[in-house]
Amino acid sequence: MRLSHLGHACLLVEMADTRVLIDPGTFADDLTGVRDLAGIIVTHQHPDHLDPERLPALVAANPQALVLCDPGSVEVLAGLGVDARSHDGAPSTVGGVTVTPFGEQHALIHDDIPRIDNVGVRLDAPGEPSFFHPGDALDAEPGRVDVLAFPLQAPWQRSREMTAFLRRHAAPHAVPVHDGLLRPRGRTLYLDQAARLGSPSTRIHDLAGAGPTRFDSES
Repeated sequence: MRLSHLGHACLLVEMADTRVLIDPGTFADDLTGVRDLAGIIVTHQHPDHLDPERLPALVAANPQALVLCDPGSVEVLAGLGVDARSHDGAPSTVGGVTVTPFGEQHALIHDDIPRIDNVGVRLDAPGEPSFFHPGDALDAEPGRVDVLAFPLQAPWQRSREMTAFLRRHAAPHAVPVHDGLLRPRGRTLYLDQAARLGSPSTRIHDLAGAGPTRFDSES
């Protein structure tokens, strides 16, 4: 499996000869060159995960891609002219990858802000490491995974919640996402807390600017 961090919460996952893009939002990098996608996954409808201006062009450039999303994003995507399929609680097949949904709601931001749907995704394929992207929530239980994406910083998340998430899952490998609001100094601070206060069993891989990074089942 290869992972590329394309800015904020957006990750390109390449496994089992299948390319899947997760959460192409407004804080993501330039996506005009992203091609040959078998799947595009949206965990929830917030713009930093679903860019209403760029997503239609991305889908048009990848006409073979299955667009999967949380229930609340179906109508949003339809309004953009994008045909999307909502998770129904059961696994979906995208190329050679099994996509299993976990979770239902976005984490609480504030009592005055209504909560929306948020569905994290676990990706599995024979002979490949397992991978989980939680979107904007920390309560899903996808089981043991080899590689865990974790929100580094967010308005809805305290640092101790981030490190507790890492400890609870204790994945061999973890990659930070949801970092688009951080300046370099603050980003370094949060990364240090993830490494020191998260799980001692987890190696943190900062993929920002690193390009495609390989993870093996036996690593």
